[in-house]
Amino acid sequence: MTLVTWTLDTPSARAALEIAGEYTDAALLNHSVRSYAFAAEYAERHGLSYDRELLYVSALVHDLGLTAPFDSHTLPFEEAGGHVARVLTAGLGWPAKRRARAERIIVLHMRDDVTAAEDVESHLLQVGTTADVSGVGVTDADPVFTAALLAEYPRLGFGAAFFALVSDQAARKPQCAAAAYVASGAQARIAANPLDRQV
Repeated sequence: MTLVTWTLDTPSARAALEIAGEYTDAALLNHSVRSYAFAAEYAERHGLSYDRELLYVSALVHDLGLTAPFDSHTLPFEEAGGHVARVLTAGLGWPAKRRARAERIIVLHMRDDVTAAEDVESHLLQVGTTADVSGVGVTDADPVFTAALLAEYPRLGFGAAFFALVSDQAARKPQCAAAAYVASGAQARIAANPLDRQV
C-alpha cells in the first residue's frame, strides 16, 4: 500500500481541521480530507516535493466559501474561501507571504490547470479536488489506499450535495468559475465518478 496518510499533526493542521469541522457538514468535510489525501498520494507517485502543512490547511478550508456563514453575495466561493484562509492563518501566526500562498492555492483550484513546475501546491489541490469530485485519475492511485480512505472518510452522498452547492453559486453569480463549471457538463462527470461505485 502507498504510505500516504491523510492527517497532519501540527498546530495549524489541527486548527484547520477543527474550523472545517465546525462549519461544514460531514460530506463536505470528508471531501476536504480526501482531496488532501489524493493530492498527497499523487505527489508521492510523481516524486513531487511540496509544503505538506500549506497544502493540508488549504485543502481543509478550500470549500468554506460554499457554507452559509462565509458565502459571499459578490465573490466566487473560492475567492471567499481564500479570504477565510488568510484570516485563519493570520490567527495562527503565519507570515503574510505564507497567508497569501494559502489564498492563492484555494483560488486557483477553480481556475485553469496550473502545472507542478509553476506552483506545486496549487497543482496538487487541483489534482486532489478533481479526483474526489469527478474521479479523474483515481484509477491510477493505489486501490488499497483508495479503499482505506473511503472507509475512513465515506462519501455520504457528496456528489449530489456538491453539485447542488455549485449550481446555487452558478445561478447567483453567473460570471464565476462555478457557472462555467456547471455549464461544462459537471453534473454528468460527477455522477460518473467511480468512487461512488466503490464499497
